[in-house]
Amino acid sequence: MKTRIRTLLAGGTSGRECVITGWVRSVRAAKEVAFVTVNDGSDMAGLQVVAGKDLPNFDAVGRLGTGAALRVHGTLVESPAAGQQWELHATLIEVIGNADDTYPLQKKRHTFEYLRTIAHLRPRTNTLGAVFRLRSRLAQAVHRFFAEREFLYAHTPIITASDCEGAGELFRVTTLDAAAPSDFDQDFFGQRTGLTVSGQLEGELLALAFSDIYTFGPTFRAENSNTPRHAAEFWMIEPEMAFADLADDAELAEEFIRYLCRFSLEECADDMAFFDQHIEKGLLERIRQVAEADFARMEYSDAIERLQRSGTTFSYPVEWGLDLQTEHERYLSEQVVGGPVFILNYPKDIKAFYMRQNSDGRTVAAMDLLVPKVGEIIGGSQREERLDRLTTRMTEMGISQEPLWWYLDSRRWGSCPHAGFGLGFERLVMYLTGMDNIRDVIPFPRTPRHAEF
Repeated sequence: MKTRIRTLLAGGTSGRECVITGWVRSVRAAKEVAFVTVNDGSDMAGLQVVAGKDLPNFDAVGRLGTGAALRVHGTLVESPAAGQQWELHATLIEVIGNADDTYPLQKKRHTFEYLRTIAHLRPRTNTLGAVFRLRSRLAQAVHRFFAEREFLYAHTPIITASDCEGAGELFRVTTLDAAAPSDFDQDFFGQRTGLTVSGQLEGELLALAFSDIYTFGPTFRAENSNTPRHAAEFWMIEPEMAFADLADDAELAEEFIRYLCRFSLEECADDMAFFDQHIEKGLLERIRQVAEADFARMEYSDAIERLQRSGTTFSYPVEWGLDLQTEHERYLSEQVVGGPVFILNYPKDIKAFYMRQNSDGRTVAAMDLLVPKVGEIIGGSQREERLDRLTTRMTEMGISQEPLWWYLDSRRWGSCPHAGFGLGFERLVMYLTGMDNIRDVIPFPRTPRHAEF
């Protein structure tokens, strides 16, 4: 039975007989001995295999190409070489899959732009391997966090007839001939449907039965944007809590971000050290500061005043009633607060219909969590639980009530204050790795004109 290389390196015993499998990273061959570095994706370093001339296929081993797949039987011994504790003295090397000199990852370093053109191979590189290992561990940490707090894990629909944000950026789902007139009565579901932009509305229904729930699944936006922060397919974490207000929402978000920062530093130390050394100098200290920080709270109106008094010239205007841009968010978190900060109670005219209206008639109980380097990382709100206020707001915004009859029903029977937030998983991975482009933190990114794999 094979053993993962990470397991051997973490708890190796000299003289242990073992079998490893993996792919060749490098080969150095001499007359009497060959050194083959094998990596199986479980860690950064891989394991050096020492092949002596007594191996029956020694000559073939010396000619192995980078990327070849191997199964190696051997004995684990302490390495005399600097920089590695263990090496595997091979008794048998089986070549499972050859790789010739056309293998695209021959050089040690490639640009991220080039690697995106070979997304089917880039997970074999150190950087993308570290990103996707961290992504996997973070996903497990998300579930652990909510399980420890007795949240119900809910699966909300991927195909939906509702546009949660009202932005009209849905990918349409249809069985109709694209060239024929659109008679949705004849369509599979008998109405317009699309891929979900959020599981929030359905999540609210479940919270009103189970109290605390969360969703963690794929979401889609048909937004023709080619920025480093946008993708057409991404994953969202969306908790929803019944009998909760905006303060409870912010408290959960703070606890969640701090938990994930600590988890990354403690449970993914090797990969995080790689990011600190090769991707963003000072990343470990930046994440550590957030993990240990007290998250500030600031009213939107106060934030606008702080920006206007700053003396800084911004590219986008700063006025009450306008949304904050990334440059404003970063200034507030980096210059004004010097750490994470929640901006609370935004103008109602720039926020969604479902957010709870405040007594001032101008604002809603919305929040954004801003962190240094990226600005907004979490957005949430207390939801409008009062039926009359909700229907009035929908009328004001021109939102038809008939398609959302089921959502309004939740306010008719047993309604209660409730709140939730959304965290884009890829944004989180970008923040914790220092990676600058969302295309490099998801294995097969979906962006305009790119869906090759």
